[in-house]
Amino acid sequence: MKKILVIQNKRIGDVLLASLIATNIKTVFPDAIIDYMVYDYTTGVIEQNPAIDHIIEIKEKELKKIPNLIKTAIQVRKKGYDIIFDPYAKFQSRIISLLSGADIRVGYKKRDKNPPLSFYTHNVPFLKEKSLPCGKSIEDRVNLVNSVFPLENPIYEPKIYLTKEEKHYDKLNAYDKPVIMFGILGSTPQKSMPYEHITAIIDFVTENYDVYALFNYSPHQKEDAESIYNNCKHKDRIIFDVYEDSIRGFIQLMNKCKLLIANEGGTVHIAKALNKPTFTIFSPYVLKDHWASFEDGKTHTSVHLLDEKPDLFSTDRAQRKKIEEDPSFLYKQLTPELIIPILDTFLKHNF
Repeated sequence: MKKILVIQNKRIGDVLLASLIATNIKTVFPDAIIDYMVYDYTTGVIEQNPAIDHIIEIKEKELKKIPNLIKTAIQVRKKGYDIIFDPYAKFQSRIISLLSGADIRVGYKKRDKNPPLSFYTHNVPFLKEKSLPCGKSIEDRVNLVNSVFPLENPIYEPKIYLTKEEKHYDKLNAYDKPVIMFGILGSTPQKSMPYEHITAIIDFVTENYDVYALFNYSPHQKEDAESIYNNCKHKDRIIFDVYEDSIRGFIQLMNKCKLLIANEGGTVHIAKALNKPTFTIFSPYVLKDHWASFEDGKTHTSVHLLDEKPDLFSTDRAQRKKIEEDPSFLYKQLTPELIIPILDTFLKHNF
């Protein structure tokens, strides 16, 4: 029986996509015990996953303290893992991997550089470009397994698993029209489109479709969400008193919605893992080929400024870093006039 640890100390979408490592390695070692080390605020997306046996919760700020990092690495070593997968591949996870004592340690090789220490026994390079509809980020994670343990039939679709009780979530039962979830704010300011643009999009949907709109945002963004709500024309079509402040709660709520319209981020991956249609609005600095998964122009579609204005800028690494510092000017160029016709086509297909 193999003992396997996956270290994915990153954000919600990354943790969900990394669940594919467990799903795929279970096909190689069906009896393996698979643990996941993740930040405590991300666990909701992998709870109930049948391929994951234990979730090790850690606090992001605490792990960045060297004494705590060494303590965590020692605890990992004591558990005697045979295989480590490190799709995070940053300083903390590399140290844990190096000190783990695992015979097989699999991580990413960064930009063709040879690491100074033997963090991994297998340094897997990132794929140069995507070749499948799932997008490059998913391909890279599956390739992390496939490069070391060849897979007969790789699985590329992340799934979220609900209990029977969670499937009977009832907070939307009182509403007699389909509910559209709006991810009105990105996970960071750099991923959030201008408020006047998202307001215009909400107004378009509530004016032209017989639906209710429901807002999703982080708890600390409530004041911004209220500001957007107050500027909307059709408040009677907006459900503002139903909200979930946990990932697991959001998953249950999203499962009862018709579809998702959102800034690119973890909520989009959650909706897709629940088999809900998605319309994604990308921040200019985010590489669409990496994160746009399973897009067919019908069930899943998106808009990116480069699709509409390809001569405006490029996505080379240096320029993306510069744009990420302040994407506001470019984000303003992705106007509702550009977005709404594409969104309208998407909504007509899904209603």
